[in-house]
Amino acid sequence: MITQNDIARLTGSDVYGTDGDKIGSVGQVYLGAQSGDPEWVTVKTGLFGTKETFIPLKNANVADDRVTVDYGKDQVKDAPRIDADGPMSRSEESELYSYYGLGSAGGSSRTGATYDSTATGRQNTRDNDDDAMTRSEERLVAGTRTEEAGKARLRKYVVTEQQQVRVPVSREEVRLEREPITDAGDAFDGAEITEAEHEVTLRAERPVVDTETVPVERVRLGKETIRDEESVTGEVRKEQIEFDGPEGNTRR
Repeated sequence: MITQNDIARLTGSDVYGTDGDKIGSVGQVYLGAQSGDPEWVTVKTGLFGTKETFIPLKNANVADDRVTVDYGKDQVKDAPRIDADGPMSRSEESELYSYYGLGSAGGSSRTGATYDSTATGRQNTRDNDDDAMTRSEERLVAGTRTEEAGKARLRKYVVTEQQQVRVPVSREEVRLEREPITDAGDAFDGAEITEAEHEVTLRAERPVVDTETVPVERVRLGKETIRDEESVTGEVRKEQIEFDGPEGNTRR
């Protein structure tokens, strides 16, 4: 059920019929005299000049910036054309109620005041028997919509860099060892005077470099929601009532 809380959402919304076809966009919203809830909308199709088509909101629903009414596009297209820039007469209202099968007009639940969504400033006062004037104004209704802000991806690539490590190495060196002979019997070669050579092989370690591939970490993409606040600015219109009397005029 569409209520007063949906008035701002109705303004300028696209209207669709039960057949799924788009009928047009909302021009003005009419409120019930007793309930104050939206009961009628006018639809601007851009094909009828100053005429707008009236559609009842009975059994209608609003969602995702679109209004779905309980009537098909063809039925709405053939509805009586009524000028939306002036007060609706009783005969025009009765004609509409009869066309949509809503019974006779004039009951307490019929449309009483207009929530004006255009710049015409139209005020509909049918079914009001007192001398009061309804003053309406717009309110900013802020919300959010989710849209794509960008993409993130993971990509691997190879870089080459220099590394330096210290490797322990060892080597053999010659050390001259002298052992005195105290007993001639301890000499290996006897006591002759001769020339001789003795060779010793020396060994040393050299560092070698190789590489191995090892896994070091896992990286994945994660998302988190950051809560913040932003300020939005919009223009709203409101009606002013001016009183002219013998003592001058006042504006409210």
